[in-house]
Amino acid sequence: MRKVFSTIMLVCMFIVTACGGNRPSTNLKVDMVEFIFTPAEFVIPAGQEITITAVNNGAVIHEFVIMNFGQTIGDDFGDEDEGNIYWEVEAEPGKTVTATFTAPTEPGEYQVVCGTEGHFIAGMVGKLTVVAP
Repeated sequence: MRKVFSTIMLVCMFIVTACGGNRPSTNLKVDMVEFIFTPAEFVIPAGQEITITAVNNGAVIHEFVIMNFGQTIGDDFGDEDEGNIYWEVEAEPGKTVTATFTAPTEPGEYQVVCGTEGHFIAGMVGKLTVVAP
């Protein structure tokens, strides 16, 4: 019985810890390598100033591109998508860039992609969730 209780407690602690990442934050950190964002999901409060630290541990330039609300890219990121960008930051290989932006005021889910050619196709995508403050 004690072993079962211990196992249940460990599972509960894991669930609480894993779900803790869903709290809105005004400070984000993303690691970028070929072809992944870590983490790939972010939650921020609407209309607040957001600071992001983008760490490029990859061998090529990576971008963290937030698309406008309701906008997603098609088969690959291209020139036709430039007008649908809410905000973006770029980091050279081996570099860390810290930047700020004002979060969108409209709550909802926003697509995040790497705008470097071929990276979207390779799966370098994420999700930004904007929540009411």
